[in-house]
Parts: sequence; structure tokens; C-alpha cells
Amino acid sequence: MRGMNKLWRKIRATGRGILVTILLCGLSVCFIGGRAVCAAEAGGTDLAAAAEARKKLPVQSNETPGWPAGPAITAQAAILMEADTGTILYAKNIHEQNYPASTTKILTCLLAVEEGSLTDEVRFSEQAVLSLPPGSSNIGIDPGEALPLETALYGILVGSANEVSNAVGEYIAGSIPAFVERMNERARTLGCTDSHFANTNGLPDKTHLTSAYDLAVIARAFFDHPLLARISGTDSYHFTRTATQKDDFTIRNKHKLVNGDIPYEGIVGGKTGYTDGARETLVTCAERDGLRLICVVFKEESPAQFTDTVTLFDYGFNNFRVADVAQEETRFLPGEPPFGNYLTDIFGSASAVLSIDRSSRVILPTGVRIEDTDATVSYDDPDIFARIDYRWHDIPIGSAAVLRKNSALTADPKKGFPRIVTLRLFYVLPWIWGSAFSYCLLVTIITLLKSWHFGGLTISERRKLRRKRRESRRERVHLDE
Repeated sequence: MRGMNKLWRKIRATGRGILVTILLCGLSVCFIGGRAVCAAEAGGTDLAAAAEARKKLPVQSNETPGWPAGPAITAQAAILMEADTGTILYAKNIHEQNYPASTTKILTCLLAVEEGSLTDEVRFSEQAVLSLPPGSSNIGIDPGEALPLETALYGILVGSANEVSNAVGEYIAGSIPAFVERMNERARTLGCTDSHFANTNGLPDKTHLTSAYDLAVIARAFFDHPLLARISGTDSYHFTRTATQKDDFTIRNKHKLVNGDIPYEGIVGGKTGYTDGARETLVTCAERDGLRLICVVFKEESPAQFTDTVTLFDYGFNNFRVADVAQEETRFLPGEPPFGNYLTDIFGSASAVLSIDRSSRVILPTGVRIEDTDATVSYDDPDIFARIDYRWHDIPIGSAAVLRKNSALTADPKKGFPRIVTLRLFYVLPWIWGSAFSYCLLVTIITLLKSWHFGGLTISERRKLRRKRRESRRERVHLDE
């Protein structure tokens, strides 16, 4: 560890205490070596037994009828979530509170990019650096040094540096306690209900707790940010000497799915975590075949946090698919209730008035059709005409937006869809035909009447004769006068 190397250089520079240290170390090994080995063996046996017991814990998602059966793993709690919809594919004790260890840092970095500027200098105070306990994960930054915020993010996500997390917290909020308040507030706004954060980095604290579900919710927002996704997927990073940071060194990501020690197709990024109380924790994101999955495992023994994550990813990619709602949905559009009865154009098609947003996503078990799901329509979003929410036996699996092509078209949340007077050509054509026939018939009758002969004269001729007779009478009257 770079921090220990810097400390060792300082001790060696003094030229004192080295011989004494060597002698004491040798005696210590002789005296307690055997006891330590026995304790380690006993501890290893206990940990293995605990892991085996956790493997037998129930998987709640397996209780859903028709849902693909998930694997048994040694994690105390685990979740597999589809990132775009929030659909929970695998659930094991997902609301149980546990220690997150350094996976806490995904929330620290999320706040940093949301509230900070990547080019700003993050300066390291004595509090940020010297408040860490001995042996704490760090990259050896000294008080008074500074890093650009973007570089600091590499220190946190690739190097898991606790002193960098503290310094970023001070940069964002002015102090570590103030930043922790913002962490808890941001978690609440994301919808977390099982969390309370007490520090920036996940160091042991009895009140620093979260759940697999809450951490997956935070991870959705984290991996939705391209920079954070990219940095968390970086296998190593080289720090160069600068005017504000004196050392040149390289750090390597300990996440084995990220650094390639355990190859897996589609890895986006992730964050490791470990403390004695938390054991191994891991957050990982992978993307394949249109599915973007987030996996969180709590309380594992190495290397099971990695192998169980692979097992859960395989379960997700092999058993679920993204449904093309606009193409597969046949229950609502066109011409079917509730939309078809109210919203159609003159040709009898609702497609000219409404359409399903093609970016809408619904996650289905492989082999399940969208018409096999339960769907409800709501009208409470002012930006769209309506929303169709899909569920599989009470499991939310996504939604589809119904878009209006006419901006004046709205739905009343209390009354549902508006009654719109529309014309179907099927109904209109008989009226058009009837009116045209009546008009032609009337013209024909009038023409016939005009040309009809009464006493050898047509109607027109009779009118002309009467007109001549009236004019003749007027002339005689005039002459008589």
C-alpha cells in the first residue's frame, strides 16, 4: 500500500529503530506464530460454516409464481435489478440492513459529480487524512496536497481511498458531517428507506447501515452517469507528479470482474468493499442484449462475492428479456378499450391520435408474452397522455408511455379519457351515399317535370304561353284607355 510505503520511507530516513523493530518482529513470530495459525484456521472454519448457513437462507423472489428460480448463493443479502426499469429480478433479504463498507463510496462520488466541478481542486486537510484509523485503505495523499476533482474520483473508485473520500466531502459541503447530511438526504430523494450513512467511506460505525435494495437504487443513479460508469470500470490509473501532488504512482482496481482477473462479458463497472464486520461486499453493473443489470451482494467470503455476482448475472441474462411494448402490446391500441372507444380518427384507427413510446421498456421472463401480464392505465403524468404500468403477480416489471400526437389532447385524471367526437368512415359513408342519391333523385324529378308534356305542351312552353297571354291582355287594356 502506497501510504505504508511512504511511512516506511520516513522511518528509514531517521535511521533509528530498525534493528529493534526487526528483533521484536522475530520474537513475536516465534511466540505467537503458532497461536495465530490456529486462530486463523478456527476462524476460517467458522466463516466457512457461516457462509454455508447463509446459502440455505430463502430467496424471496423464488416465491413468485411463474418467476424463474434464482440460484442459492452464500451472500447474507443480494439483489439483481434491471437498471432502466428498476425491475427486481432476484431478491434475497433485500431490505435487511447491513454494513456496506467501501461500497458507500458510490454515493460519495454521485454527490461529487452532481454538486461539484470536475476541474476544481480538492485540497486535503489534516482532518481528512489524519482522522483515518491505522491500516485504513488510502493512496497516500498528504495534508496540504490537492487533486482535481476528476482525478480524486479515480482515487476513490479505483483505489478505494478513504482520505480522498473525506477530502471530497469537505470540498462539497465544507465539512465531513455536513456532507454526510447531504448523503442521507440524497438517499431519501432516490427512494431509499433502509439507510443511514455516518461517514463518507464506509469505515466501521454501528449506525452506518444500508440494504441491498437501497444500494441498488443508488447504483442506478450512479451508473446512469457516464463519467462515473467509466471511472468505476477502469482497471488501473496512473497518478503523475504535479505542483500540488508530489508522487508518481499507479493504483489497480481490486474488483476482479473489472480488472480482468475474472473475465466476464459486458461489465460496465463496480465497487468493492470490506471490513471485518461487513465482510466482503460488492456492487457491479453489466450490460448485454439490451439488459443493463445491477448486482449487489452483502456479507460474503472472498472470492464468493465475485463468483456469486457472475452466477446472478448469468441468471439474469439467461432468463429475462426486454419486451418491445410498441410492437408487442395488442390489448390497448389500436381500436380496443379504453383507447379505441374514445380516440380514433376518421378512418377508425387510434394510431393517428395516440402511440406507445418506442423507448418504453418492460422486463419479462423468457417465453412470457406481454399479454400474459397485468396492466393498469393511469393519467397522472402531465407530460404524457397516459401510462400503462405492467406487473407480473404484483412484481412491477416496467411501464409504457402513451403519447398524444395532438398537444391539445389531454386526459382528466378524475374522468379518465375525454369524450372526443370522431367520425369513422364506416359509419359516415352510408350518410354520404344517401345524401348524394337523394340529391340526384331530386334533380332528376325536377328535370323530368320540366320536360313533361301536358296537353301537348311542356311545362316551359305552357309558362311561355301564359306569359304571352298576360302581356296581350295588358296591351288591349292600354289601347282601350
